[in-house]
Amino acid sequence: MASRRATLPLRTTALVALMAATALAAAACGGDEESGTEGDITLYTGRNTSLIEPLIEQFTLDTGIEVDVRPGGSSELASQILTEGDASPADVFLSQDAGALGAVAKAGLLADLPAAVVQAVPEAYRAADGTWVGTSGRARTIIYNPELVPDPPTGIDGLLDPAYAGTIGFAPANASFQAFVTGLRLVRGEDGAREWLEAFAAQEPVAFENNIAVRDAVDAGEVSLGLVNHYYLYELIDEVGEQNVTARNQFIGGGDPGGLVNVAGVGVLASSESSEDANAFVEYLVGPQGQNYFATATFEYPLASGVVSSAELPALETLEPPIVDLADLDSLAQTQELLAETGLLTK
Repeated sequence: MASRRATLPLRTTALVALMAATALAAAACGGDEESGTEGDITLYTGRNTSLIEPLIEQFTLDTGIEVDVRPGGSSELASQILTEGDASPADVFLSQDAGALGAVAKAGLLADLPAAVVQAVPEAYRAADGTWVGTSGRARTIIYNPELVPDPPTGIDGLLDPAYAGTIGFAPANASFQAFVTGLRLVRGEDGAREWLEAFAAQEPVAFENNIAVRDAVDAGEVSLGLVNHYYLYELIDEVGEQNVTARNQFIGGGDPGGLVNVAGVGVLASSESSEDANAFVEYLVGPQGQNYFATATFEYPLASGVVSSAELPALETLEPPIVDLADLDSLAQTQELLAETGLLTK
């Protein structure tokens, strides 16, 4: 059983877990109130509004197309689109992870994107049927404090060493952590994933509300290690300067499930009556303006060719993530049920 910074009751049904996680995901994404602004296109976005807003404003300045932004958690918005169906007011769905896009695509609610847009992104980071494309890459890492762990594990099985008991931070309600667990299920099967999660729970990892809290706890030496996405460390370095940051990232290769490279991505709703403007928005995100923005403002991996990521990052081509069809990361309810059963999902 994981120890927890906040005492929260464990819920045992997947439905309740989904509601809790989507609410927390919305909070973690900094979900704002709806803008209430009428636009030429309506954007459902699972991305942090303050993060994506400068890019949207620049898109409007460059194209004259106004965007009505409606934020929320990615899985929450995917569920909303599935409920709304063809009556959804959304023209574009910008998701924090591929799983939510995969769920909407599998329901037949996304339109085919223009070929030039699809081909701008490598095959591994877009839908096979051309209904959505990744806009930026997000690698899972082990963040560690080198003063406490000079030689960190190179894979998730190394975290099961008894020497790390009670020293590992994680954010069980975070969408990226749950996407990692879904990837673990895909790579090792249900029994293999359960076996690892039970062993991880026996390590008594420390649960935090979000990845920023995990990062800060590792940097402060409150815990020795943590499971996060790569860019949280670079955000801290950008804020306070590298000389003031102790934590480091351990990138995970060799096809280890802990090295999953997920994407934020985007698709156009098949029901959109503004598909031309909606496609222009998608094209902008995978074009030079959008890709440079993600490379320099959010420290994620640009996916389109010709754009260089931040110098501190190892090249995306060298990461050796597990082989997973990102569209298959949509089985969130099963992941949350497994996390609840193994005592790792709170609230």
